[in-house]
Amino acid sequence: MLHVLTHDILPVFFMLALGLALGRSKVVSAAEAATLNRVAFLILQPALIFPLIARLDWSSFRVDALAVYAAMEVLVFTLTYQLLRRVFRREAMEAWLLSMATVFVNTLLYIWPISFLIYGEAAALPVTALVAWDSAVSFAFFIISTDLMSGRGAGPGAAVRRLARNPVLIAIALGLALNIAGLAIPAPFLTAFAFSGAAAAPLTLFALGVILSGHALLPGPVVSTVTAIKLSVFPALVWLALPLTAPPETWQTLFTLTAAGPSGAMAFALAMLYGVRTDAIAPVIVWTSVLSLISLSWLA
Repeated sequence: MLHVLTHDILPVFFMLALGLALGRSKVVSAAEAATLNRVAFLILQPALIFPLIARLDWSSFRVDALAVYAAMEVLVFTLTYQLLRRVFRREAMEAWLLSMATVFVNTLLYIWPISFLIYGEAAALPVTALVAWDSAVSFAFFIISTDLMSGRGAGPGAAVRRLARNPVLIAIALGLALNIAGLAIPAPFLTAFAFSGAAAAPLTLFALGVILSGHALLPGPVVSTVTAIKLSVFPALVWLALPLTAPPETWQTLFTLTAAGPSGAMAFALAMLYGVRTDAIAPVIVWTSVLSLISLSWLA
């Protein structure tokens, strides 16, 4: 456990912690971090995910295991939303995004590199499947649903058009097209993608740390509850439900590991975009990132 923590997990977490520290000390500003994040989103993340999708071996996917994971996402999201609305009396959009934070894991930029460090590329296929699911399905669902809930009047068409211009989704679509067509990516392009894509996770995590550093991080009842659901309830339900499909041990382990990962930053980004209060969402992302160091080390 200690070796996994020090050699595989802390090196990835370090960039987020560095961003928090340099943001708090005003060495790097939020505006500078936003620019870094935009570069990573427009260029580096697509370079990372395009070859990943293009070279996937779909025959080795366990669709039944993925369906169970998705069902647990729906269950936990629904129960959390009702809890936040009925018990904590949070506004609808904030409750929606806080509930999103319990099931939308930082798979691409956090769990995926950690799984590669621990298990290697071949063994990390289950995490790759979840990266594709979260990027193509969950990501799109939350963008469209949040846009509709905001009542801006643009309608679902505008949200779909924004999705169609999303660089990560474009990379997924192009990767799927090449994969289905059976076309190989030329070696020079693979080298270019590997060179640039390697910077996606560290740069994005660093920028996220800087941006989150400007928010109060004291955990109140809502933050504590959402964090507990994210790091305990969701992975426990995934672990209990997966045996229904009798997946290989690697899929059981890595799906549970992914479910125990920290909340993705998309809930925070959507809150900022639509003017939803972030005094609970920001601490949830930070605390799940910090506390998941323990759970991930134990599960791995």
